[in-house]
Amino acid sequence: MENLQAVKQRFGIIGNDIQLNRAIEKAVRVAPTDISVLVTGESGVGKENIPKIIHQLSHRKHAKYIAVNCGAIPEGTIDSELFGHEKGAFTGATQTRKGYFEVADGGTIFLDEVGELPLTTQVRLLRVLENGEFIKVGSSQVQKTNVRIVAATNVKMQEAISKGKFREDLYYRLSTIEISLPPLRERGNDIHLLFRKFASDFAQKNRIPVIRLDENASNVLLNYRFPGNIRQLKNIAEQISIMEENRIISPEILAQYLPNISRNNLPVLVDNNSSNSNDFSNERDIMYKILFDMRNDINDLKKLTLDLMQNGNIQEVQEENQGIIQRIYNDQDTTTSSVEVVQIPESSSENNYDFIETIEEHENLSLQEKEVEMIRKSLDRNKGKRKLAAKELGISERTLYRKIKQYDL
Repeated sequence: MENLQAVKQRFGIIGNDIQLNRAIEKAVRVAPTDISVLVTGESGVGKENIPKIIHQLSHRKHAKYIAVNCGAIPEGTIDSELFGHEKGAFTGATQTRKGYFEVADGGTIFLDEVGELPLTTQVRLLRVLENGEFIKVGSSQVQKTNVRIVAATNVKMQEAISKGKFREDLYYRLSTIEISLPPLRERGNDIHLLFRKFASDFAQKNRIPVIRLDENASNVLLNYRFPGNIRQLKNIAEQISIMEENRIISPEILAQYLPNISRNNLPVLVDNNSSNSNDFSNERDIMYKILFDMRNDINDLKKLTLDLMQNGNIQEVQEENQGIIQRIYNDQDTTTSSVEVVQIPESSSENNYDFIETIEEHENLSLQEKEVEMIRKSLDRNKGKRKLAAKELGISERTLYRKIKQYDL
């Protein structure tokens, strides 16, 4: 069996993800046999590489290799494409034509998007898998073929079977060995390796300087979900290479090429099956925000109390601090009721209120740490975008900017 790294180099596969390595190992191991293989995975993960590995490492490597995209062939002509037709079999059939199964005799056929095959074609394909026989469209003569079939699909086959869109017996014939490729978002550091490869190849081909991601942009790339997988990553690398003059790419520039990135970074609703740790984390964040609001209210009340102690004129203090009173007592009618104030005897010495300062220092230390933690988490969730972070925290962007400078975040 060929060395795994040698296989990757031979077929231009980039990455060291465990799931990827396992898929390639299975392909190498199954290649010398003639059994059918089903390759599964999301669209754009590189399923087309597996049948190439299987064919080139098999005893059929000197025979034909034909790749057929079943989803791209109209339903009315797919039987003719796969199995051929006789002259006059249908309108436009002016001559006899060989199908892919006849042309690839002795070789390998790769049926991409096999889940899109019509049910009538599935019946014909099942017969080929069972005994190697097929009949051309418009003919009654049974023909033999010796082909190795490797199929691929991004469809969830069990769901397709339950809905009657795919034959269960055909599925088990195709999936003697099933090889699953992981989506790009689960491949960790492979994402950055692939980006660098695509950017380097494109720069070399077009004779332009290579783009590079700074550290923060790399983190943004790793955290993106890539619904289009490797195809989307390659497209993004080439777009940036063309459009950006600055060859060092920042997170802000990268975000412009990542669709719906802001929505991907927002908190999501979780179902009842979510882990308790996630629930606890969300509740803790909410409690921190409540504590920050309470701290602001307490500081305002302290200011109000100090003004009353120094001024002594309740009416004047009320008028000067009307905004604070309305915010703290927003559920009460401040126009018809006044704030209840405890009168402080003038003979009380200042030292009697030393405990107020002690409580303030302890409280500020504890809540300040929580505030810093919450601001940092919000900035991380929103990829450093202050506007989104401020909206999530319920404060103005100007206030957030001041706190970032204050806490040196």
